[in-house]
Amino acid sequence: MAGTFVGIGFGPIQSGLFLLEAYESGNFDRLVVAEVATDVVEGVRQSGGRYSINVAESDAVRMHRVEGLEIFNPEKAADLTQLISAIAAASEIATALPSVEFFDRGSPSTAELLAEGFRSRLERGDSRQTVVYAAENHNRAAELLREQVHAVLQPDEGVRLDDRMQFLNTVIGKMSGVVTDPEQIGREGLQPLVTSVNHAVLVEQFNSILIGKIQLPDFQRGLGVFHEKPDLLPFEEAKLYGHNAAHALMGYLAHRQGLRLMSEVRNGELLELVEQAFLEESGTTLCSRHDGIDPLFTEAGWADYVQDLLLRMTNPFLQDQVDRVIRDPRRKLGWDDRLIGTMRLALQYGVQPWRYSLGAAAAVELLRAQQPDRPALGLLEELWSKVDTSTGSRDAVIDCIREALED
Repeated sequence: MAGTFVGIGFGPIQSGLFLLEAYESGNFDRLVVAEVATDVVEGVRQSGGRYSINVAESDAVRMHRVEGLEIFNPEKAADLTQLISAIAAASEIATALPSVEFFDRGSPSTAELLAEGFRSRLERGDSRQTVVYAAENHNRAAELLREQVHAVLQPDEGVRLDDRMQFLNTVIGKMSGVVTDPEQIGREGLQPLVTSVNHAVLVEQFNSILIGKIQLPDFQRGLGVFHEKPDLLPFEEAKLYGHNAAHALMGYLAHRQGLRLMSEVRNGELLELVEQAFLEESGTTLCSRHDGIDPLFTEAGWADYVQDLLLRMTNPFLQDQVDRVIRDPRRKLGWDDRLIGTMRLALQYGVQPWRYSLGAAAAVELLRAQQPDRPALGLLEELWSKVDTSTGSRDAVIDCIREALED
């Protein structure tokens, strides 16, 4: 098969997952990406459409190269025309933006870009089918994007698109990042994205990505490495309340110990504590909640998941910075996010989340260091002031964190 793949956003997940897999699959005769960073656009063009990705494997970092990429800045009129034309011709599209809030930002916005491309297709009477992967780490990203695209289109245009286009949620458990320190790039022998841009993309080898079930009749994916699931929600919860929660716990406690790299947690009491939190607090809760849905949610399946992820989280070749993992503690202490959300869910299922309480307390301490005049628990009250906490175990969560702060 041959077709056109279009990416929106050119960060590590787009460049080191979607475009890399699309290129290495050999199933696309055209790769296109939208990016607004002028230096990156010009750098890729000067390199003739080539860029480099550093992939951390279990024994080394190996460089992969993508060639033939067409890159367009949607803020430039000439580029915009070509980008809309590519969207109109695409069989698979991936949005990989910082968050779902970016769907309606920019001029044109992502929703407007997609709508114009789809409208162009309708006007030509083109009946091809397309899937859109939404990779924004939100369990309703696909639905939100579809709603915003339909809001731009005329109602009848949206209806006509639904039988030939599907927006898919994703669960992407791939760790990745951008390395900007010239000394680290040189020391580790990393290849810059392009020679004119002083940053390198470093991603782990993992590519077992979950996507929603495709309902379009006879549609054949070019990105064949992905795995379809009829219901992604249990796996989204496994990532947020398992993978992400344990990663955050490890990061905040590593920071408290003065560690710089996540790979420094490969042995010792901290790794054991994180493992037990992952198994007994996340695992017991989620296996009870999703019993019988998938082999993942069994004692053996979850144990394998934990061991695999702990090895990946502490892979020395990934050179994952503790500071990267613990950034934005306000978001990670959100009512529904990885630490507090996991604690709430555990309490709901009769599990005492004392280990995750330690991680939440360490994150609160980090916030308090930035605002030393504020009481620790008062910072949490402020974070949760705009959400309805009456439906959760608010007092129990506060008590757990208070105890952890007092230890």
